[in-house]
Amino acid sequence: MKKNAFVAVPAVLTEIIVETPTIKTFVLKPAEPIPFRAGQFVQLEVPGLGEAPFTPSSSPFETDRMEITILKTGLVTNKLHELEPGVTLGIRGPFGKGYPIKKLADQTVLVIGGGVGLAPLRSLLYHIEGEPDCCGSVSIKYGSRNPDELCFRRMHEGWSGRQGWDFTPTIDRFAPGWEGHVGLVTTLLDDLDLDLENTYAVSCGPEVMLRFVTWKLLDVGFEPDRIYLSMNRNMSCGMGICGRCNVGPYYLCKDGPDMCYADIKDIPYALG
Repeated sequence: MKKNAFVAVPAVLTEIIVETPTIKTFVLKPAEPIPFRAGQFVQLEVPGLGEAPFTPSSSPFETDRMEITILKTGLVTNKLHELEPGVTLGIRGPFGKGYPIKKLADQTVLVIGGGVGLAPLRSLLYHIEGEPDCCGSVSIKYGSRNPDELCFRRMHEGWSGRQGWDFTPTIDRFAPGWEGHVGLVTTLLDDLDLDLENTYAVSCGPEVMLRFVTWKLLDVGFEPDRIYLSMNRNMSCGMGICGRCNVGPYYLCKDGPDMCYADIKDIPYALG
């Protein structure tokens, strides 16, 4: 029997991981397995308050648990950040198409994240780790406002030390004690040592970041059909019914949220 997309699956909050002063990872155990593809999103429900869309940050190969990494930024997220383990939430979905895994075969994957935007990308990285033959090498460029806001710091060393991978973080402005790169994440895209004809770029972060990342990728030589953007914008019903998330003829909840730039580049205000 097909699952009713309007009904949330109960999920017990088993653990909360503090990532930064404003970002937490919520570990959930759903009442039934929830298979998803890297890049798909779910609606996370706080009973009595409402729901909001989030992309899981955990491995898509684990269906009996789900991690969702959330920035404290609004009504639902503020309430979530106040919760303690043991409460029951609801998960509705998954929705969307997810990342274009099949296109990544034998290709280099350039991952560009900003702030909590690294969360959906982490699910993609888990997929690549679990299925190494799905692509070639991986280059991760990640930026945040300051060192305290760098997400998943416990994983950075593992990513940079993995064969065929590299990981470079940056912060927007100099901070005492920081010895890494300083500058917006777009500055990490200068002088890329990559074969652009065999590289796909996948980016997730604030809309303004996506806009400037796209322009930078085009400037350094990427073709529009090799740029994918995670556009988690105004997604409510998850099924293309409410019409809030449309970009031209596309509905981000059904056709995305990870959109190929070639499909949206001629749509006015597609990137804000």
